[in-house]
Amino acid sequence: MITMPVSDASLNDADPAVLLKSVRPNIVQSIRAYRVAQLQQAAETTGQHFLYANLADATTKQEVLETIARSFLFPKHFGKNLDALHDCLTDVVHSGGPQPGFVVVLEQLPATQRFDKEARETLLDVFRDAADFWAERGVPFRVFYSFL
Repeated sequence: MITMPVSDASLNDADPAVLLKSVRPNIVQSIRAYRVAQLQQAAETTGQHFLYANLADATTKQEVLETIARSFLFPKHFGKNLDALHDCLTDVVHSGGPQPGFVVVLEQLPATQRFDKEARETLLDVFRDAADFWAERGVPFRVFYSFL
């Protein structure tokens, strides 16, 4: 269970929109100070997309990508590789018209022999690139992650 540090306790009772104002609009960061339910409520309150994937059962890069694709409702033609992930997070969504913003949660990224620290960083780099893509368009894209 994710708990909030005492220093951030005021965010518990704050307007959900205030929670997002406390986080840079285009960032990939640990979820430590936040709860998933709070982030979801903040996204809904501000009219942003909320994308959530629980990766606890994934042990390989392929399983991580499949879980993200299924959780984020990517098109069936999703290529299940990092380039396709980047395309789905950027070009495919961008072609759908103006976007209100995104709150993304990647919960329990695996730490296995087949999905090691380097694989996790590479995956997070795709999300960092997507955050940069959306920043250039003035669209908030916040990613929160935790490790298993």
